[in-house]
Amino acid sequence: MVRLVGMLERWAASSGADVTVVFEQPPTPPIRSTVVEVAFAPRPKRDSADDEIVRLLVAAAEPGAIRVVTSDLWLSDRAHAAGASVEPSAAFRALIEEL
Repeated sequence: MVRLVGMLERWAASSGADVTVVFEQPPTPPIRSTVVEVAFAPRPKRDSADDEIVRLLVAAAEPGAIRVVTSDLWLSDRAHAAGASVEPSAAFRALIEEL
């Protein structure tokens, strides 16, 4: 999780994108970032991070401006239904690993 947040920080700093990463449960020790918002599901359980992502999309003023990175087809369908775009995680990971 720390490595992922570090890669996201570098990508967000270079791209200027707002980034939120959602984990199933709070990392121990906590991961802090001034560049990336680190969020987690309110209760750790199967698919709870997916549920939190969808909750954030539904609550967003402009869900169409949000891109969800996932290879989970069920989350992808839910994100599209909420109005977000979806990018496969493998392609995005290759992009952020280049930095």
